[in-house]
Amino acid sequence: MNASLRALAIAEWRGLPEKFPSPDRWQETADVLPKLMQRLGLKERLHETEIIDAWSKIVGDFIAAHSAPVALREGILYVRVLQPALHYELEQISKAAILRKLKQRFGSKTIREIKFRVG
Repeated sequence: MNASLRALAIAEWRGLPEKFPSPDRWQETADVLPKLMQRLGLKERLHETEIIDAWSKIVGDFIAAHSAPVALREGILYVRVLQPALHYELEQISKAAILRKLKQRFGSKTIREIKFRVG
C-alpha cells in the first residue's frame, strides 16, 4: 500500500493527520561540544585562560609581576605592562622570544602576535 494513501486513510478514519515519528537526532557529546564552543566563541576564551595561567612560567617572575595578558582576540595577545621602561624592553628585545615560547606551547594558530600596552 502506498504510504501517502495509508496516511490519508488513517487521517480520514481518525479525523487527524498521522504524525510521523521524528528522526533520532542523538549525537555524542564529544562531537557536539567543540562545535558549540566555536559557535559561542568559548574556544578562544579557553585559550585565553590557559595563557593567563601560564604567563609567569613563560616570561619569568619579574616580568609576570609587572605585566599581565588581558585578552586574546583573533590570534593577537594583548598584554598590559605597568612601566614604560618594561614596555620598551618587551617590545624591542623580548617580544620574539616570548612569542616563540607561546607558539611552541599553544600553537601558531592560537597566537600570531603580541601587542604590549602601558597601563
